[in-house]
Amino acid sequence: MRPSSPRPVPLSPARLAGTAARAAAVGLPRYQQATIDELGTPLAGVTFVVVDLETTGGSPKDCAITEIGAVKVRGGEVLGEFQTLVDPGCEIPPYISVLTGITSTMVAAAPRIDAVLPQFLEFAHGAVLVAHNAPFDLGFLRAACAQTGVPWPAAASVDTAVLARRLLSRDEVPNCKLATLAPFFRTSTEPCHRALADARATVDVLHGLFERLGPLGVTSLEELTGLTRQVDAHRLRKRHLADDVPHGPGVYLFRGPRDEPLYVGTSGDLRTRVRSYFTAGEQRSRMTEMVALARRVDAIPCAHDLEAAVRELRLIAEHKPRYNRRSRFPERALWVRLTEEPFPRLSVVRRVRPGAGVFLGPFPHRRAADAAVAAVHEALPLRQCTGRLSVRVLGTACALAGMGRCGAPCTGAQSVEEYGTVTAVLRTAVAADPHRLLAPLLARVDRLATDERYEDAAVLRDRVAVLVRAVRRRQRLESLAAVPELVLARPDGDGGWQLSVVRRGRLVAAGCAARGSSVRATLDGLLATAETTTGPDGELAATVEETELVLRWMERPGTRLVQVDGTLACPVPGTGGYTDFLDRVEAGRAGLDPFADGRSLGTRARPERVSRGPAGAPAARLRSPA
Repeated sequence: MRPSSPRPVPLSPARLAGTAARAAAVGLPRYQQATIDELGTPLAGVTFVVVDLETTGGSPKDCAITEIGAVKVRGGEVLGEFQTLVDPGCEIPPYISVLTGITSTMVAAAPRIDAVLPQFLEFAHGAVLVAHNAPFDLGFLRAACAQTGVPWPAAASVDTAVLARRLLSRDEVPNCKLATLAPFFRTSTEPCHRALADARATVDVLHGLFERLGPLGVTSLEELTGLTRQVDAHRLRKRHLADDVPHGPGVYLFRGPRDEPLYVGTSGDLRTRVRSYFTAGEQRSRMTEMVALARRVDAIPCAHDLEAAVRELRLIAEHKPRYNRRSRFPERALWVRLTEEPFPRLSVVRRVRPGAGVFLGPFPHRRAADAAVAAVHEALPLRQCTGRLSVRVLGTACALAGMGRCGAPCTGAQSVEEYGTVTAVLRTAVAADPHRLLAPLLARVDRLATDERYEDAAVLRDRVAVLVRAVRRRQRLESLAAVPELVLARPDGDGGWQLSVVRRGRLVAAGCAARGSSVRATLDGLLATAETTTGPDGELAATVEETELVLRWMERPGTRLVQVDGTLACPVPGTGGYTDFLDRVEAGRAGLDPFADGRSLGTRARPERVSRGPAGAPAARLRSPA
């Protein structure tokens, strides 16, 4: 038999008062019942307006709204719907019409946004606005209010994409796009890039996410809106790591339990940046995990932002911190090299020795290197076989020779001198003038587009763009590698000067001459203590990334050239004439998906969980996944 539980003994008011007094005397906490106001606004009593927009593009700066759809719900019940087409005042691009099904003819008789916006704001008055990818939809609505002179209401908002990222794991859904969440939550309406249909689907997604909130203790509007802004207690307790970090530009290192570097970063204000890792502004899951492991933060003050950026690159390459993704393995970069032999060919290599001939790069991945090689092969009949050819021993021709893509030097049909005229085009393109290399490629792109072979034209266009960027990058790097010493100066904004000494592309000294001090004396001290570079003349003494940092700092408005040893010059005509081509390629690539969300909407392997706070706490608290 189970032992019976003792029956509770009723306490009189006097005994209750005595118990409370004894508890206070020994320091025990007193518990009080929370009031209704302290519990927050229950979600069941909140009116939500789920809104979705269709637009002519992805930016409210130069695009307009074409359709508004909204659904008003409260307590799981639909209270009303709002839907209207909007005349954007301009032609709807064809790719937008294909995506949404909305054409210029459909919106010709629709009202303009200045007539629609007051109606929508009246419909949404007093409600919490909900949208999937809220910065996009609410950004267009705010811009419309600013254009028409209508004040934007101070309403709370909820982003279902961010909410889903908090509550769903990667095992459940691969990402948090509406098209992915709709089948997961079995929405009654399938999203189809029409405003009302997408708003209805978002309503079902919102209710599905609410079901995940209940068991986690999130039952009020205050807890819901604060869910994405919560900071777990473990992160808050580590704010003291930033106490000794100074202000000013520099590099910071988070170190782990074994004093190993976990993460290296740079900032113009070290103290402010490091403190931001312990606030709600830092939402990256990798950084959350890193902060949980951190035991110390080291700060390295620098003279200016260029020195800080260079030191960051060098520290990342040296220590390879596990939480840094960029620049960890510069030795893994790929290069395209024209081999040194009687019949040269293109080869993708990982290391280029000084004086090893013509090469392009580095390329971030093999796909980009292969694209540059394919572009060169489209323009020049270089051999593509991998073996080394002999002038005396002849072989048999391959299929490329029959197609006219190779001069067949292996059969003796092409002499060393004749083959050299082909490779000379590539050598000239890399050294100074890429016109003979690029002109046939661009002409072929135009022919393919004229023949309506748009996919083939786009593939070749992208390959040419990769090749142009590689040639431009090589020419810029060589122009700085040829300078034995270079001194740059920039105003610091307070009447002083930021100074940098560069030798063959490497930053060897950095300092500041404060207002009222002697710039020449400061510069003489920097030159006397500057690092001595090693290696052959005319070759870079630094990594490509470091040299490009120096180039960008040098080309910023306001930078002055103090002194130069040697010649600083760019080849003529160079790649300057292809700047418009590269800009058009980038603009075309950006226009492929004008509604693409630039935020990270991927789910987490272990999403942060919500724990109920003490009685009366207005918002939930997040437990760190670490």
